[in-house]
Amino acid sequence: MMNQDTDFDIIPTREAIATVERDIQFFPAKNGAPASLRQDQITEWNETGYLCPLDVYDSGEIRDIRQYFDELLASEIAAGGNSYSISSAHLKHARVWDMLTNPRIVGYVADLLGEDVVGWGSHFFCKMPHDGKRVDWHQDCSFWPLTPTKAVTVWLAIDDADAENGCMEVYTGSHTQGLLDFESSDAESNNVLDQVVKNPEQYGKWTRTPLRGGQISIHSDLLVHGSMPNHSDRRRCGLTLRYCPADVHAYLGWNRKGVVVHGMADRQAWPGVSRPNA
Repeated sequence: MMNQDTDFDIIPTREAIATVERDIQFFPAKNGAPASLRQDQITEWNETGYLCPLDVYDSGEIRDIRQYFDELLASEIAAGGNSYSISSAHLKHARVWDMLTNPRIVGYVADLLGEDVVGWGSHFFCKMPHDGKRVDWHQDCSFWPLTPTKAVTVWLAIDDADAENGCMEVYTGSHTQGLLDFESSDAESNNVLDQVVKNPEQYGKWTRTPLRGGQISIHSDLLVHGSMPNHSDRRRCGLTLRYCPADVHAYLGWNRKGVVVHGMADRQAWPGVSRPNA
């Protein structure tokens, strides 16, 4: 097993990702007998690159998770971090590992990706009340040294997310356009990330995607998405959980943070991580 103190929080540079020869295209889900999703949801996924909302945690369960995150966030801030800096959390926190491997979540994902699935990422995106930050339009795959582009993100609502506090917005259908050009963004933009896809309306249909706490959405790594600032008096926290089929190749050492969550995987390609003690 890997050393779980390894720092995977730093996003690879564009120059590093550019050295990876990648197969960048959308791979439609082919599943004639889904176990967790309906057949019309498989069709919707292929057409839009997005599914929302899907139920996972009930009100009592998400209340308990929310209290856990409150404590985690307080500890992170006391250590000098902020509400966006809790990344690769499944490598450090047992309860996040449990969410990454939750059979209810994994069941939805496996219906889209196939029998052999790896969970490799976990990052809290927590907008504090009136924090002014936005997540500008982007595609996840532009940040990730993975090929082919079959990865998906599950966005778990820790808090209720709506238009007022900055829920996610997507351009459905943009996942079929390949890797899009993007520009760098500077500190004055208040963008949580460092890049932005300009004029995204040319690539798909804009959709706002509110979620209740405990619900999830799923989106393709090629889908253009983002979120507006939180101008409300309420927090908006979501946990992103990242998955890919086991036949995806991870460069720059990223395979070492993977967890086999469904089926089997080549242990050389995905050596696996154990559940943290903390």
